[in-house]
Amino acid sequence: MTGAGSESREHRFLLDAMLGKLATYLRMCGYDAAYALDRGIEGDDTIRTLAEAEGRTLLTRDETLAASADDAVLLTERGIEAQLRELRAAGVELSLPDRPRRCSACNGELVPAAAHEPPEHVPNDVEPYRCRDCGQWFWRGSHWDDVVETLAAL
Repeated sequence: MTGAGSESREHRFLLDAMLGKLATYLRMCGYDAAYALDRGIEGDDTIRTLAEAEGRTLLTRDETLAASADDAVLLTERGIEAQLRELRAAGVELSLPDRPRRCSACNGELVPAAAHEPPEHVPNDVEPYRCRDCGQWFWRGSHWDDVVETLAAL
């Protein structure tokens, strides 16, 4: 289940309602990580059907749901660092790409922003990115550094 390198993550995930924080980390790592609650779904049958229809690996803490899906990873831990360790043990590459690829809020694709576009709250000394879907702004700042440290400590 290893990713296709630091620049392109081909593996796609669907995370159940219990794994919202993990979705953020996977998005920052460049993965297409859909989150069930972002889609307004919670029912096991709907989650499983969506994962299969979109060709996504289901990530869940629900034993019954994991057992009923064709492609699922059962996570047993509650804490984010422990969940990240479980994913790494399952073969998921966990590192940040050279530049942000996915919106941590909505999973949309991030694109480099033109120099004149960023709003005032974006620091001048960074390369900004904007989400194509929700319009949120991103850059490699202190939060990026915190995630690098978290992943390095796994």
